[in-house]
Amino acid sequence: MMRQSAANRILLALTGLVLLAGGILILAGALDLYRRWHLTPPDGWPLTTPHTVLLSAEDRTRWTDQGWWWPAAIAALAAIVLLALWWLLAQLRRTRPGRMPMGGTPPAEGVELRDHALSDVIAADARQLPGVRHARVHMTGQPNHPEVRITLTLIPDSEPATILQALRHGALERARQSTGWTQLPTQVRLQVAPHKPHRAE
Repeated sequence: MMRQSAANRILLALTGLVLLAGGILILAGALDLYRRWHLTPPDGWPLTTPHTVLLSAEDRTRWTDQGWWWPAAIAALAAIVLLALWWLLAQLRRTRPGRMPMGGTPPAEGVELRDHALSDVIAADARQLPGVRHARVHMTGQPNHPEVRITLTLIPDSEPATILQALRHGALERARQSTGWTQLPTQVRLQVAPHKPHRAE
């Protein structure tokens, strides 16, 4: 899931940069900023005045009489459509493990654990820790490689280091041992519950 999120951010950033550059280019030409600001664009620079077009009639019809033009144009458009569909399906793909096989030596065949059940148990265990007001747990990853994402809301003046140690050696260790998994990757996010400011005398 982290790799998918990073790929999404990179793709969106690149798309945003391309759209931003194109928008600035079109806006500069439409507002005639080159002439107003006495700027000299590079040779062949498109859209330098409000009356220029991005593609002239000659440019649009330059290769239409060539035999390779239409197959190449159709292939490029088909590739773009396939990449867009692949990206859409990747977003719709399940990001929760669902039914997870139990571990152990040997693995327990046919025994599965629902991700909701394990996340509820870890959350209930984490809420019992001193200094924790609320706990939310979500399971991510694949069924054979689940990951845990925990959000803990702490009371003011609590000790995060102590709470993390208790969580690691308590709820997470019990979850790993009960499932028979050798490891259980975990991400923990800490936040402090809102409270009224203390008045200094």
